[in-house]
Amino acid sequence: MSRPRISGQVAPQEVEDRTTGGGEGSKVFLFNCECHTFEDVITQLLKAVPGMTRPLAEELAWRVHTTGLAEVYRGGASECDRVARILGETGLIVQVL
Repeated sequence: MSRPRISGQVAPQEVEDRTTGGGEGSKVFLFNCECHTFEDVITQLLKAVPGMTRPLAEELAWRVHTTGLAEVYRGGASECDRVARILGETGLIVQVL
């Protein structure tokens, strides 16, 4: 299986601040790929991100689709790693910074 393509990528500092989690040092970014449906992304966001609501998951899925990425969580390094691991279980492309 080939690695999914990332399209429309923007720099992380250009992403609006609308996410869940605390203000601690790490951030989880979710990248666009053409291999998941909106419902797939929404379902994983609801599963992975503490405090995620369906309306916010829908908004973030749309942002990922249109801009190439979105910050989906901010918090401590271990919690960000946990969120990224769960998001990545279905092949979503994530990065912790």
